[in-house]
Amino acid sequence: MQNGRTMSQKPRKERDLRAYARITQLRLLLGALFIIIVVGNGLIRLIYGSEAAVSALLCTGIGLLPVLLIIGSIWVMGWIVRKERGD
Repeated sequence: MQNGRTMSQKPRKERDLRAYARITQLRLLLGALFIIIVVGNGLIRLIYGSEAAVSALLCTGIGLLPVLLIIGSIWVMGWIVRKERGD
C-alpha cells in the first residue's frame, strides 16, 4: 500500500477542467448552430419551399453576423492581452 492506494490501482491523471469547459461550450455552440441552420432551414424548405429556405439562410447569416463580430473582437482583444503578457 503506497500513498493510500494498493499496488493494483493506477494513479489518476489530473483533469484540466478549463479545457473541458471550453470544449463543452464549443460543442454546445456547434450543436445549436446545426439545429438552427440545418433543422430549421430544412423545415422551412419542407413547408414553404426552396425560395423561402434561401431567404431563411440569408436572414440567419445576417442575424449571426453581429454575434460573430462581437465574439471575434473579444477573441482579438484576448489575443493582444496574452501577447503583451508573454503567455
